[in-house]
Amino acid sequence: MNTLLILPLITPLMVAAVSFLVWRRKAWQKWLSVGGACMSFVWACALFESVRDGEILTMQAGGWAAPFGISLVADTFAAVMVLLTATMGLAVTIYAVRSIDERRAAFGFYPILQILLMGVTGAFLTGDLFNLYVWFEVMLMSSFVLLALGGERAQIEGGIKYVTINLLSSAIFLAAIGFLYSVTGTLNMADLALKIGALPASLTAPLSVLFLVAFGVKAGLFPLFFWLPASYHTPPAVVSAVFAGLLTKVGVYALIRTFTLIFAFTDVDVDNLLLTLAGLTMVTGGLGALAQTDARRVLSFLIIAHIGVAVMGLGLNSTRALAGTIFYLIEDVIVLTNLFLIVGIMGRVCGTFELARMGGMYRTHPMLGALFLVPAWSLSGVPPFSGFFAKLALVQAGLEVEAYTVVALSLVVGILTLVAMMRLWAEAFWKPSPYVVDAAQDKMQTGKMLLVPVCALSLMSIGLGIGAEAVFGVALTAAGQIDNANGYIEAVLGVRR
Repeated sequence: MNTLLILPLITPLMVAAVSFLVWRRKAWQKWLSVGGACMSFVWACALFESVRDGEILTMQAGGWAAPFGISLVADTFAAVMVLLTATMGLAVTIYAVRSIDERRAAFGFYPILQILLMGVTGAFLTGDLFNLYVWFEVMLMSSFVLLALGGERAQIEGGIKYVTINLLSSAIFLAAIGFLYSVTGTLNMADLALKIGALPASLTAPLSVLFLVAFGVKAGLFPLFFWLPASYHTPPAVVSAVFAGLLTKVGVYALIRTFTLIFAFTDVDVDNLLLTLAGLTMVTGGLGALAQTDARRVLSFLIIAHIGVAVMGLGLNSTRALAGTIFYLIEDVIVLTNLFLIVGIMGRVCGTFELARMGGMYRTHPMLGALFLVPAWSLSGVPPFSGFFAKLALVQAGLEVEAYTVVALSLVVGILTLVAMMRLWAEAFWKPSPYVVDAAQDKMQTGKMLLVPVCALSLMSIGLGIGAEAVFGVALTAAGQIDNANGYIEAVLGVRR
């Protein structure tokens, strides 16, 4: 039994359970969550170390052999995403200790956050489509609670939009897996890869569209993204950070798994459709970011733009493109989480997220201004930051297959991102403050602990740029495994296609 596959799931579950038992002791909940996040990080590091060279770990829950039991599978790609989840979970938990108010803590913020992290981890490790649906529902329920916690009008409005659209997505997903089970008799991903090729295109084509729509909503693809900027700016910054860094990436992960493992053995070809959707998502998100006057909404639209860049690699359908997408996901998770945490501090300093009412922070908080530039430049693809190398791999892969239009759009979205980031920096840091900042300075003196995860994530972003060759090597290993579906099938079922 590969316990490394179950420990990243058991740890947050146990922390949440114990936290509910000590419901009235909010301080205990805080430090239990920090301790649990540290343990999850340790397990995730051990899991990644076990598979980084190309091994695939599997576990059949309950002793039932695949495809009849519940399969947990960790290849290099899954382990990378689990490690990112644990890292971001630790960062946001530390940030939350200082930023979440007592009222939200009293209503279970910390155990609910642990349940959300468990759901995300489970989605990355599952080898079964029905259990992927279950983990999606765990994520949906816990994220809705975090989104609405506090009961403010904007939160409730954003939460209703969020849960309504995501419930619709879940219903489509459930219908798709029900249809798939009725014609194949299995929902194990490896077993589906063996059996789905025998189905006619008249069945596999509509099935692929259903999965594309369901996961496209989760990822925030055009034109299914409108729920995201309507909701992600409403909760506290720490909640927005974990949403921005992880939730949409689960949708991209599910798209990659589905179309490189299951539908790869059919006559279905969605590459051109994926490239078209990726291009439209990039442009819509980039232009939307320029039109916003709230710092959090700027970042919300940039999430959409850069989901388009990640999906571009899937549409290009080559090992190098998939490696570029994996590298890009690593960079994007770290950078977007960090940006939302930094913007949370900016809102704390200024008392607002409206750009027109911000200003003067470069003089009062120069370190914060410098820290903002690290993820901002990385997200924009400015060399020598990590975003440049991730996008370079995707651009090279696109040029190899002569996908000039989507390559050009990816470069355009980099320019739009840079303009949006520099506008945000100029408004918040460079221009004179419209208000006296003494009170804001006092606020910041009580929030220095907030800079700890921000500094750590900024150093990680710089490290990704310095060690880009090594990171891309890991991404190539993961992409090679994805391209070689036989390795995945044999690891789970013990047979080859």
